[in-house]
Amino acid sequence: MLGIVEGAFTARTPGEPSTPLVVSVPHAGLSTAGYEETLTPELEVRSDADLFVDRLYGIGEAEGPEVYVAAQLSRFVCDLNRDPDDVCPGAVPEHPTARNVDGRGFIWAVTTTGVPALARPLAISEWRGRTAIHAAYHDTIRRALARARARFGYAILVDGHSMPSRGRSGHQDPGHARAAVVPGDRQGTSCAPALTALVTRHFAAQGFDVRANDPYKGGYVTAHHGRPADGIHAIQIELRRDLYLDEERFVTVEPGLSRLRGVIAALLAELKTFRL
Repeated sequence: MLGIVEGAFTARTPGEPSTPLVVSVPHAGLSTAGYEETLTPELEVRSDADLFVDRLYGIGEAEGPEVYVAAQLSRFVCDLNRDPDDVCPGAVPEHPTARNVDGRGFIWAVTTTGVPALARPLAISEWRGRTAIHAAYHDTIRRALARARARFGYAILVDGHSMPSRGRSGHQDPGHARAAVVPGDRQGTSCAPALTALVTRHFAAQGFDVRANDPYKGGYVTAHHGRPADGIHAIQIELRRDLYLDEERFVTVEPGLSRLRGVIAALLAELKTFRL
């Protein structure tokens, strides 16, 4: 299957995959089509997007991953790497068990720099509409992983992200410089140790400093889909944005972009034949 699901995300999930590898990119999207009225007019949607990560992974390209699911909608519409019930009371007042405390859950009320993201609270019906997008995204991943496991006996999910070079005021590490690459395996629970070791070794061999699970351990994607005991291994990979991006102007920089594309392509090629 190749197509865009209601403009929310694009996916290519062949019925008979030739690889156990599935790639997810939940935060590179910038579209707010149909949702602008709920967002503040001054919101810069690029500010917290994982800009160009879909390009880094070659999503939709002939030489890119065979199996992928990638968001088109901005995470300010709904964050596909969060639990749908992870909302703050101010964002969805009618939600019966709102529990988020920082305003950046499934529905973002503020950006990581503290700028308001929502123009107004959402009605419960609006929240439900966005949870349907979340369910479709993750069901597409689930089915792709199930097909891979059925054919190969195991499946590997790579969840692609990028991160600011330094922690922002809304992060747990404000002002701190990040490692170039942060593999996240939920502290060893979302995939076999051999997969984390391979990813770490691959980037380190190219001269990148790598620090697993610090400051990101993996979000909903890895926690929800990673079940190594059942043969499904999920790992999140965070790349520091200044490696390929001018963080102030939101434009790619060379040779960083081309270099990272090559390193990621080589990693995906290795994972296609990696045995777990």
